[in-house]
Amino acid sequence: MDTSGDLDKTTGWRGSRELWLAAARQAFLDGGLDAVKIQPLAAKLDLSRTSFYWFFKDRTALLDALLAEWEAQNTGAFIAACDAYAASIAEGILNLIVVFQDETVFDPRLDFAVRGWAHQSDAVMARVEAADATRLDAIRGLFQRFGYAPTDADVRARTVYLTQIGYISMQVREDLATRIARVPGYVQIFCGECATAPELARFYARMGVST
Repeated sequence: MDTSGDLDKTTGWRGSRELWLAAARQAFLDGGLDAVKIQPLAAKLDLSRTSFYWFFKDRTALLDALLAEWEAQNTGAFIAACDAYAASIAEGILNLIVVFQDETVFDPRLDFAVRGWAHQSDAVMARVEAADATRLDAIRGLFQRFGYAPTDADVRARTVYLTQIGYISMQVREDLATRIARVPGYVQIFCGECATAPELARFYARMGVST
């Protein structure tokens, strides 16, 4: 039996760290933590196991990289939105709502999957709790930037954030038109002010929708 092909596949390497990480992320989203295993990923990518070990020490290192990517993308999106220019608190809330709506900026499936993983790992739970604290701090800071008292800013930040996490945890399915129609109401409830017509127009343009 000729095993030279298998040997070449096992001992050769090619690909990239990004390729392995993207495959791990997709496997995680599709099949959960147990789906993130080296050999199945190698088979799917048609790469050798040696390729994997060129970029990652072991499966634990891959999983840690997956968590780091989640933190950078999803938590980073909140920080960037809260730091973005806004002429009013209403516009600041609209910046945050873009994060909630645009899955290229914030990946709700990844957030949901990581939260599920946290129930299996104290270490991951600690990172989720730290991420939640960081996101809440950013939203509180947004409100305080526009003059809200610390207690008010805290309650409003929790209202904004926990509403969104509730959407993710309940895996709410709404069509885009329905969500967009609710945006002016959400803004008023979250901050106590109405978004102006120009602010809403800029939001709709960012979302690529017409009204």
